[in-house]
Amino acid sequence: MKKQRTLLALVLAVLMAVSLLAGCGGSAAPAQQAAPAATEASAEQPAAEQPAAAEAPAAEAPTRTVTDVFGREVEIPAEVKTCAALGSAARLIVYAGGVDSIVGATEMELRGDPGMPYAYANREHFAACGAVASGGSGNADYAEALVELSPDVVFYQDSDTVAMEDLAQKTGLPVIGVYGDAFNSPYLIQSITLIGDVLGTSEHANAVADAVNGWVKDLNDRTKDIPEADKPTVYPGAVSWSGGHGFTGTYVGYAPLQAINAINLADSLDASAGVEVSMEQILEWDPDIIFLNPGNMKLVNEDYAANGAAIDSLRAVKEGKVYAQVNFNYYWCNMELAIADSYYAGTIIYPEAFADVDFNAKAEEIFNTMIGMDYLNVLDENGYGFGPITIGA
Repeated sequence: MKKQRTLLALVLAVLMAVSLLAGCGGSAAPAQQAAPAATEASAEQPAAEQPAAAEAPAAEAPTRTVTDVFGREVEIPAEVKTCAALGSAARLIVYAGGVDSIVGATEMELRGDPGMPYAYANREHFAACGAVASGGSGNADYAEALVELSPDVVFYQDSDTVAMEDLAQKTGLPVIGVYGDAFNSPYLIQSITLIGDVLGTSEHANAVADAVNGWVKDLNDRTKDIPEADKPTVYPGAVSWSGGHGFTGTYVGYAPLQAINAINLADSLDASAGVEVSMEQILEWDPDIIFLNPGNMKLVNEDYAANGAAIDSLRAVKEGKVYAQVNFNYYWCNMELAIADSYYAGTIIYPEAFADVDFNAKAEEIFNTMIGMDYLNVLDENGYGFGPITIGA
């Protein structure tokens, strides 16, 4: 019996030895078994020699892509808080309700001239903005100033997409093309709604766009069915384009007259846009109604000093049918002035079709919708107001 126990113990001892030898073979240990050894090695190093933990890369700010009015796709921050305005884009930003976002504008806007209602209405805000371009016909963009301001986006009013791309490369900023060429242009509506989408002011922007579309439709509906034979002939004089002009400066395709389907005598010329005509041509036309820009009356009166008898012989002058058309073409088109001009011209040319229109109330509706304030008194105070005009006074 004792021998059996001894033999059993010997067998067990041999089996245990074999098991230990198998555990030291070449098979890799599970990862969880290697961890304690690594921990011990790390613990032996002084604290200063511990390898620094790698910092997680900063998360990129979220972006989105918008398509501008020229079909350019522009990547912008998902949330836009600041913007700069070039080429009078500030006007469109004001219409879209985004003036508080503007941190940079042209030097022309910074002056707050009353001939540019959007700038005058927000003159305190613009005075605090940085100058990012000169503005005007000889405009020069200030790329370094844009980089320093570092707005979230740049709105660029122009049709030169090459210049937009060049500016985007120079500054590294998203440049969005907008365009406001006329108040009855689809580009204007597209620009206003696009700016509203970018700046988060879509409710305001859409309301303005709807109002503009409504005024354009109303002006056309009131006049589209008036027979040509019942329409008086009209001469728009002293019109401004690339500066002021006197009595003989007129305009082919004058927008306020187009909007009310009026007979603009200048449209018979083989020309486009602004053009100087001879006094002989105006005498031949002998218009029923004359509209003049009150801002250019100094030039008109100089013409009157030289050709007073000819001007006095015109039917419209003899019958006292000379009226104001406020200049709207000042650093691109001031849409609110052009629309107000259309309504004023409508009340003069077609009194029956506009009999229910209180012009002063309609004009202030337009100004408040587009620039947020009454403006007729500002025009009057600066000698730009609506009303009859006496030449030579």
